[in-house]
Amino acid sequence: MNIKNLGIVLEATKHEFEDQAVLNPACITVNGITHMYYRAVHWGNISSIGYCQLKGTEVIERRDSPLLVSEFEYEKQGMEDPRIIFLDDTYYLFYSAYDGRNVRTAYATSKDLTHFEKQGPITPNILYSDALALFPKCKLLERYQWYGKHYQETIGPDVILWEKDTFIFPKKINGKFLLTTRVMPGIQMMPFENFSDLTLDWWKKQLAQIDKSIVIQPQFWFETRKIGSGCPPIETPEGWVCIYHGVEDTPRGNVYYAAAALLDLQDPTKVIARLPDPLFSPEEHWEKTGIVSNVVFPTGASLTGDSLIIYYGAADSLIAAKELSMAELLAELKKHIVK
Repeated sequence: MNIKNLGIVLEATKHEFEDQAVLNPACITVNGITHMYYRAVHWGNISSIGYCQLKGTEVIERRDSPLLVSEFEYEKQGMEDPRIIFLDDTYYLFYSAYDGRNVRTAYATSKDLTHFEKQGPITPNILYSDALALFPKCKLLERYQWYGKHYQETIGPDVILWEKDTFIFPKKINGKFLLTTRVMPGIQMMPFENFSDLTLDWWKKQLAQIDKSIVIQPQFWFETRKIGSGCPPIETPEGWVCIYHGVEDTPRGNVYYAAAALLDLQDPTKVIARLPDPLFSPEEHWEKTGIVSNVVFPTGASLTGDSLIIYYGAADSLIAAKELSMAELLAELKKHIVK
């Protein structure tokens, strides 16, 4: 499968809000214009959401101030790693809300792609220790317990469930929203009727049976640490193409890879196929060296005809892109049917 390196798309500037790094963009293409919402980092690791417009990888407009900034206590350290989807005449922008200690997923909505209204957090404000207490009846990899203990040891016993890589499917399934989330180290999907349903009690019920929600588990050599959702799934006649990231434990530290799976069109909780090797890996110097080295972190994609452009954070420092044929990707995926 031929993957074309399109190079660097966006770098940090002298503007204060993005003078350290730009990375991990959300992308949506409307009328030939790709709207990119990216994590913009000011020195001190203070993040906001920057905005630009592209044709392919050519930047045709870029704001010199952030589109969205921290306003509430739960996001006081920053708004990170956005994803965007369009559903029922509404654009949903999900992001990791970081308060300097804990991470939750929050979201904002828009009708026009430029004016967003924050709707607040949707992931549970539950201690990791309390979440772990709900797991014993579930059939889980040992690493689910390991992550809880790890965060309690490194951050503190009062750390809440660490929640990133969460968004909804861009289409309702059986009339319901489908929440894609990542309670480490796997990817889960959970149906719900309304956002008002996502209460602490709802989450406790989901966590108590989380093994029933797991769709993709760490399995391959490049996923020895964890995996996480990347770009919102892309609908094709063959199924939903899911571009995600896998993280390998190595003696030199974690290495992040782009990965791909194919999900059933009618039931996305069913995995049809999955690549046993990375879709692409850190190879360019801007991917191997940066604020966090050896990272490719795919979070945005644009499909035009057969051309799939994947936008990704490189070494937690800048934004780059790869291009490939969707037909070739589907053909490669179908060589690796999950039995």
